[in-house]
Order: sequence, then structure tokens, then C-alpha cells
Amino acid sequence: MNRPTDPLQRVRSDCAWVAANSKLVHIEPDRLRDYSSTINSDAVAPNDPGRVALRDVETTVGFVVSLDAINFGSGYFPHLDKRPHHSGYHTIAAAWRERWNTAPPTVEELGNLDRHDCATLFGQEDADDVAQELMAHFAEALAELSTMLIARFGGRFTAMVEDCNHSAAVLTTTLRTCGSFEDVASYESRTVAFYKRAQITAFDLSRALGGQGLGRFDDLDRLTMFADNLVPHVLRLDGVLRLEDRLIERIDRGELLEGGSPAEVEIRACAVHAVEMLVAELASQGVYTNAATVDGILWERGAGDRYKAVPRHRTRCVFY
Repeated sequence: MNRPTDPLQRVRSDCAWVAANSKLVHIEPDRLRDYSSTINSDAVAPNDPGRVALRDVETTVGFVVSLDAINFGSGYFPHLDKRPHHSGYHTIAAAWRERWNTAPPTVEELGNLDRHDCATLFGQEDADDVAQELMAHFAEALAELSTMLIARFGGRFTAMVEDCNHSAAVLTTTLRTCGSFEDVASYESRTVAFYKRAQITAFDLSRALGGQGLGRFDDLDRLTMFADNLVPHVLRLDGVLRLEDRLIERIDRGELLEGGSPAEVEIRACAVHAVEMLVAELASQGVYTNAATVDGILWERGAGDRYKAVPRHRTRCVFY
């Protein structure tokens, strides 16, 4: 089978294939037309601590890329010591931004951080063993990033982004050389790609730098949905995704879904493909947007009380 070499097209192709073969998760195509009317492509997400410029371009790029290196852990977040009125992600992002604002770490320093250092940085010294496991994963991911930057780009974040020549697809390919960015899973006879964090890095850089200079990516509109566990949850509660009853029961019980398991892959892949179908539906109505923009709208929608009141799936992995 010939597979797309372009990473963004590969994600689309793989997720469409999973959606066509899915057994536990199904897209409700008849729901898309009505649902599209709820999507306001002009909506602007509120201030994200991971998408704001810092003191200069070099510091901003280093902060954004390193934050996306540890932009995972949703399956661990119930165990974090969170800041008041902060989600798990916002707890981590706010602490990391404070570090970069006060004393930006060098690439070498990132590579030397251990679990205890991360626990201190993110306010998790007294958290339980599950949270400590996440801190160890953070240290490993930052070490991988540090090693790659030193080996290939002279230890400079900006050199890596410059090398991408304004292409989100190239940046995705570059970041995939770090193991924790290589977001793939085996499903039946096929390896399925998601590349959630590698893709979102380009989007975050664009937002933080206003789409200019190193924040300009000429193929940004080709990014897919950033496959996590919140947007699929929103699509499920809004009737776009239908999960089999036995899978819903597992999620409602708080049972962890194993990373790479059929249920977990189907949830993520069907959400990606549903967003592609939603973008196409909007285009048929003369409303032109892209998957990354729709992702942001749905992700923000997921902060509403209606969505928080119902459990979403949890997986402990380094991909989201």
C-alpha cells in the first residue's frame, strides 16, 4: 500500500481509514449540517498562556516549543496539585511561562532536568505517585528535545524553526525525530498517525508570534484537528460521534483506556475525520475555515459546565 509521505496528509488518510473500519465509535454524518451552524469561525479563544509572546523572539520560540514538548498528561491531570481555578494544562503552562519569563533555561539545562526538578518547577513536590510519573515523563521529553536540538541545530530553537522554511509539515517531520512526538498507534493491520503535539507546535508558534517571521507557516491551514481527549468528548456530547454503550460505560466508570488500544485509537481518529467532514460541510455552504480553527472552537467549548459534568476518556500517555 502506498502511504502519503506528507505527514499532514498521512494523518488525514489514516484517520479516514480508521473511521471507515471503526467498530466502537461512529460518525453521524446526518448531524453535520445542523452542527455546522454552531461553528463560528471568527471565534477567538481566550488568552492561552502557551500562545503569548515573551521578551523576544528567541525566548518566545524556546518557550513555545519546549512547552509543546511537555504538552501532554491529560490522563494524569486528575492527580496533579492544580493551581486555584486552573486546569491541569493551565497549571503546567502557567508555571513553565513563569520560568521562561524569569530565567529562560538553556537547551543544555533542559536536558539535565530530572523528575525532582520538574516536580519543583510545576508545583508537584507533594503530589502522589501518579503525578510523579508524569514529572518523570516531562524530564524524559525535555531531554529528548535537548539532545535533538544540540545534535542538529547547534542547540538553538530558532535554528530548528528557521530550517522548516515556513512549513508546518516540515516542522512536524523534524519534531517526530523526538520519540515523544512520534504519535502513532497500531490499529488492525495499519500504523495510524496523529502527530498531535508536533502539529500544534506550529499553530502555537503562529499564535504567539502573530503569524510573522518564525511564526509564519504557509501551510498552517493544512493542519488537522489536534487529536486529544477533549474535542472527541465535545463531539460525542453534541451528537456528532456515537460511542457504543459498552465503551461509554467504561468511560463513565473512570476506567483508563490503554494508549493504542482499539477504543482509544477509534475515538481519536473518528474525531479527526469528523472535523474534516465538518470543514467540508462548512465549505459547501461558502464558509471557509480549517481543522485547526475548528479544533480551537470545540476545545474551548469543552470548558463549559455541560461538558465538564460528564466524564471523558482518560489515557496515560505522552501524546496528549
